[in-house]
Amino acid sequence: MLTILKAKLPATLLCLFLAASAHAEPFTLAPLPYAADALAPVIDKDTMQIHHGRHHQAYVNNLNAQVASTPELASLSLEAMMSQISRFNTAVRNNGGGHYNHQLFWQLMAPQADVGEPSAALKKAIERDFGSIDAMQKSFNQAAATRFGSGWAWLIVDKEHKLQVTSTPNQDNPLMDVVEVQGTPILALDVWEHAYYLQYQNKRGDYATAWWTIVNWHKVNELYRHATEQTKAH
Repeated sequence: MLTILKAKLPATLLCLFLAASAHAEPFTLAPLPYAADALAPVIDKDTMQIHHGRHHQAYVNNLNAQVASTPELASLSLEAMMSQISRFNTAVRNNGGGHYNHQLFWQLMAPQADVGEPSAALKKAIERDFGSIDAMQKSFNQAAATRFGSGWAWLIVDKEHKLQVTSTPNQDNPLMDVVEVQGTPILALDVWEHAYYLQYQNKRGDYATAWWTIVNWHKVNELYRHATEQTKAH
């Protein structure tokens, strides 16, 4: 690509192009996969705009700022970064985790008319490991409710191909090599106050219960399929 550009662009324009490329930020904030008000009444428009446009954007900006002192970050996928997060400083852990977690979170929700349902394979695994979908949701909600302070609740596929519910503090996640329970996330709930406080105030349990009606099972099914294929390959 650069060879073609060098042949076709005047020298001045080529210099500008190369300079812009050199300073391009490696991490970016993708648009929401739906309108900001599409998840209402479960999550209101103001919360979505503030959460995505301010909080998530701040994690992206702060992670990009770390590239200056740690250029290696620019060549890593978020998943690869998480798997070796112990090698990096706290700012990378917090902001890299914040970017990964939120990027996943937006995809795990959909307008109520488009949520789908668990696939036959996922439903079978849930019933095997929890007894029922209701039991899994109860365990998940308990993890969300009992996470002290800020953090996340997760449904993961572990190394034995089993499903587990877990939670992490702050912006940690189960891909990180520093957390107690590791695995591949297939479902995640943000329980930081900024995710729900405008609408639910201190009623985190109400937020978690309502959230199940906007879980994007199409995405969860896809993540489960990929996770089980990866674990079987290893």
